[in-house]
Amino acid sequence: MRTYMIRHGKPSATWGDADNDPGLDETGQAQARAAAEALLALPQGERPTAVVSSPLRRCRETAQPFADALGLTLVIDPGVGEIPTPSAIAHDDRGAWLRNAFAGRWQEIVGDLDYDVWRRGVATAVAGYPLTAVFSHYVAINAAVSTAENSDLVMGFRPDHCSIQTFDIADGRLILVAKGREASTQVL
Repeated sequence: MRTYMIRHGKPSATWGDADNDPGLDETGQAQARAAAEALLALPQGERPTAVVSSPLRRCRETAQPFADALGLTLVIDPGVGEIPTPSAIAHDDRGAWLRNAFAGRWQEIVGDLDYDVWRRGVATAVAGYPLTAVFSHYVAINAAVSTAENSDLVMGFRPDHCSIQTFDIADGRLILVAKGREASTQVL
């Protein structure tokens, strides 16, 4: 069974700006429409028949054009959401914390929880959605990809905005079929 994981479109603000939950800017809205068109163009039997989104606005707004095209209501799942920031990290320090995490392995991330368990939870959540378009985040996509590739590197690839990752699901596990388009610039 096939499933897809899509990074949200370009947000109207970045982490550390005043808005903690920005929506999409005009470019992001166009990217969301293009992603919906790409998903709709998939062959029957491979085209998603359900739409799941992270709770954050940028993901919901990216998912909505595809959900509208299918006449579906978005399913919101925090299990495919953004990586939790440790409580000891100030809002303004999240970027530095993430850059440090990106350079290492899942087991080495310092925080309130076991991030290796978190990343496997993301992969398990995505694997629970066959024939679904799952709209998520840069780090969560890396979590699913690294789990599917059996790698412990936090950042194995840089998914671009509205990049579509293709997975097969077998025995409740993700098998990476294809990574989507990579970003030419850093996420932070």
